[in-house]
Amino acid sequence: MNTIEIRALTKEFGGHRAVDGLTFDVLPGRVTGFLGPNGAGKSTTMRLLLGLDRATSGTATIGGRDYADFPDPLHRVGALLDAQAAHGGRTARDHLRFIAAAGRVPMRRVDEVLEQAGIATVAERRIKSFSLGMRQRLGIAAALLGDPGVLLLDEPTNGLDPEGIIWIRELMRGFAADGRTVLVSSHLMSETSALADHLVVLGNGKLLADTSMKEFIDARSIPKVRVRTSDPIRLRAALTRDGFELVTADGGRWTVEGLRAEQLGALAAREGIPVLELSDERASLEQAYLDLTADHAQFTATR
Repeated sequence: MNTIEIRALTKEFGGHRAVDGLTFDVLPGRVTGFLGPNGAGKSTTMRLLLGLDRATSGTATIGGRDYADFPDPLHRVGALLDAQAAHGGRTARDHLRFIAAAGRVPMRRVDEVLEQAGIATVAERRIKSFSLGMRQRLGIAAALLGDPGVLLLDEPTNGLDPEGIIWIRELMRGFAADGRTVLVSSHLMSETSALADHLVVLGNGKLLADTSMKEFIDARSIPKVRVRTSDPIRLRAALTRDGFELVTADGGRWTVEGLRAEQLGALAAREGIPVLELSDERASLEQAYLDLTADHAQFTATR
C-alpha cells in the first residue's frame, strides 16, 4: 500500500535526460537512502513522484496509484523538497494552517507538529526571520501534518544543529519501525550511514545500485584485518608463506589485506601465535560511494 514503484521512468529537458529509464522499489519498514552526485536525477525523480513534473515516459506510483489520484494526498505522502519555499511574510502557524486547510487535515495537527518539530515557541514568528535550520524544521512539520504512510525528504538535515540531526534521524527510524516508507536524499554520507537500511544510488539519471547498506559497502571493500600481537616476526613469516603481507599500522598494530579476522585468527591459532587484538576493517559508505560514482559526477574539482 505504501510501496513506491518506479518503472522505466524517464524525464527529458530539451535534449538532456535528467532521469533515464529508472526502475526500483522503495519498500515500507525501512529507511532508504537516495544517493547520487549533483545532477544525478534524485530531485527530479521525487518531483515526478509527486506530480510536480510530468514524465517523458514510464511511471512513478505509490501503492500502484499516481499521487494526483489520491483524494487525501497529505494523508498518504509527506514531502520536504525545498524548505525555502514557504512564504516569508506568514507566521509558522499560519503557514501550516493553510496547508492543513487545503489538505483537509484537522487543525489540531498544526500545534501537534509544531511541538513535534521543536518550533512551537516560535509559531507566531514570521518565517522570513527563521534561520535555515528553523525553516527545515518547519518544512518537516508540514510533511508530518497528514500523519502520512510515506515520507519523502530531500536533504532534511541541511542547516540543522546536532540536536536537530539526532531528532530527524530518530523520526525517520520511528516511521520505518511503524511499517511506513521513508525515502531520504542526502549528500552527507555519515548521516546516511547512520540511518539508512537500504540504498538507491543514481548517476547521470541512471540506476547504479539498489541494495542493502551492508551489501553496498561489502561489494566495494577489499577484505582487510587489523591485528596486534606480541610476536609479529612469527606472524609475518606465517602470513608470507600463505602469500599475505603484514603491514605496520598505528598504535603498535598491523594490517593484512585480503584476509578477514576469522581467517587470520584461525591462522594464528594454527601456528600458536598470540593475538592481543583482532578486527575487520570495512570501507566507509563515503569510500564505497565515491568508488561507484567517480565516473558519474557532473562537477569535479581539480587538484
